[in-house]
Amino acid sequence: MRREHLRDHRAEASLFRFRATISALLVVILIAVVLTRLTYLQILNHKHYTTLSHDNRVKLLPIGPTRGLIYDRNGVILAENQAAYSLEIIPEQVEDMEQLLDQIKSLINIREHDLKQFNKRLKYKQKFDNIPLRFRLSDREVARIAAVLHRLPGVQIVASLNRHYPLGKTFSHVLGYIGRKDLNDIKRLDPTNYISTNHIGKTGIEKFYESTLHGTVGYQQVESNAQGRILRILEQTLPATGKDIHLTIDAALQAIAEQAMGKHNGSIVAMDPRNGQILAIISTPGFDPNPFVNGIAFKDYDALRKNESRPLYNRSLQGRYPPGSTIKPFIGLAGLKYGITNEHYEIFCPGYFIIPFGEKRKFRDWKKTGHGTVNLDQAITQSCDVFFYNLSLHLSIDRISPFLKAFGFGRKTGIDMPIESSGLLPSRKWKREKRNQPWFPGETLNTGIGQGFLLATPLQLATATAILANKGKPVRPHLVLGSSIPGQRLETDPLLQQVQQRYWDYIQKAMTHVVHNYRGTARRIANSRFKVAGKTGTSQVFGIKQEEEYEEKKVAMKLRDHALFIAFAPVKNPRIAIAVVIENGGSGGKIAAPIASKIINHYMAGKIK
Repeated sequence: MRREHLRDHRAEASLFRFRATISALLVVILIAVVLTRLTYLQILNHKHYTTLSHDNRVKLLPIGPTRGLIYDRNGVILAENQAAYSLEIIPEQVEDMEQLLDQIKSLINIREHDLKQFNKRLKYKQKFDNIPLRFRLSDREVARIAAVLHRLPGVQIVASLNRHYPLGKTFSHVLGYIGRKDLNDIKRLDPTNYISTNHIGKTGIEKFYESTLHGTVGYQQVESNAQGRILRILEQTLPATGKDIHLTIDAALQAIAEQAMGKHNGSIVAMDPRNGQILAIISTPGFDPNPFVNGIAFKDYDALRKNESRPLYNRSLQGRYPPGSTIKPFIGLAGLKYGITNEHYEIFCPGYFIIPFGEKRKFRDWKKTGHGTVNLDQAITQSCDVFFYNLSLHLSIDRISPFLKAFGFGRKTGIDMPIESSGLLPSRKWKREKRNQPWFPGETLNTGIGQGFLLATPLQLATATAILANKGKPVRPHLVLGSSIPGQRLETDPLLQQVQQRYWDYIQKAMTHVVHNYRGTARRIANSRFKVAGKTGTSQVFGIKQEEEYEEKKVAMKLRDHALFIAFAPVKNPRIAIAVVIENGGSGGKIAAPIASKIINHYMAGKIK
């Protein structure tokens, strides 16, 4: 008979109750954990997660402001926002991107630069975003795309405002241009106000007055789905349009200046000496700023950069030239102020000058046979180098340097532009610090005729001429009417305050003789309607040995002398001051003075009328 094991029902019941209790406790603990988490999420952090949920559904999108316009002083538009069309593609609607791009290429011109930029954007944009392929489509190109748009899935023609410079290169160096933001721009700009701005001022007025022209960003509140696609606009705040700017420049006078320059490389700066307003400022050659707006092709930019004439270089503000004989009125005034010379003092000019008790080197006059006996007036009129060799030697560089500084040489004028050179005003201290050499008397002679180390920008020459026209009262040149850069007259330099009134009159009279005397170096531009005070200048590009002679026809064009001319008119109550620098132009009286005359005559014709 098989033995059967008897079950222990009490033990089994006890084990069951133990397991049930443990399970119940686990359930209670899990429920408590869930309730605690729900309490944390829905009660303690309700506000936080409600906000996140709302932000996942509602987004705040920026709206870029419309850029302000730029006008000349008479209301002529110089920089405008022109309606433009771009071709854009929505990737999610395209099955075969390469095939689509080939179709588009067969209709309109697509550059390699355009494709590279498109592929870059394709990597970081959403599939449902519009990605631009070509900007500034012509009307013909728009028509060709529109005619077959139904066969180009994902392709859209989008209208927008595009910066345009209707006068092109005439104002290229003044206005500058806008371009796409780069990493350096992003770091320095206000991230909030520029969050939706793709283009900013890169050079010129566009850069200096960026904050004024830009405006204030707007916003719109939109509802989107989980993928980020916009479903509807809930609320919006419109952006504030950038402020318009009116320049002090007269567009008609600017055009006359550009035309007068012809094919010459150089600069013209004309200003109103009463208030520092720039009336015309030309740097030639110029360039067309329009291709820079949406990204100029590399080969086109490289061609500009490698051009020997340097069209991207703003000669008016950055060009540093020996002022040549245009410096002589200032040296003459210093001589009168310090009592080194007077209205009647004369010397004999044999055509050269030798430093007494020094080496027997001859410092030659531009006129080989000399000018004979001359006083200061005649020396300025005829541009006698020997007179100024003698005068500068007795003045010394220690008095010449600070006196020229009082007229603005060797320092920036403070014009409302982003880049400006300070030129170079030499002194003993400068030479010791920069070259670790002493100053020599011969270097003082060279400085006295505007050669040697002395360098000035055309803007500095025009500003110094305006101060001379004002008899010592300075002005700060500026380009925008009512700008934050003050155009009013500043404090007169103490050195110029010490110059007697009759000395100012004497120098101005001598400069008038340069134009209106039969022996004046600029006599060919004289007219009977009003008096012009001027001074010609010719500055050497390279040095000539002691016994050599300069023969222009035998010298390469790029090594020929620069031609300069400064002037103001009319002599009584001056209304225009001008500086002209013609690179490798030769004689200032033959080349630079007639160019200045065209501008002065055009400007004064309107004033006289």
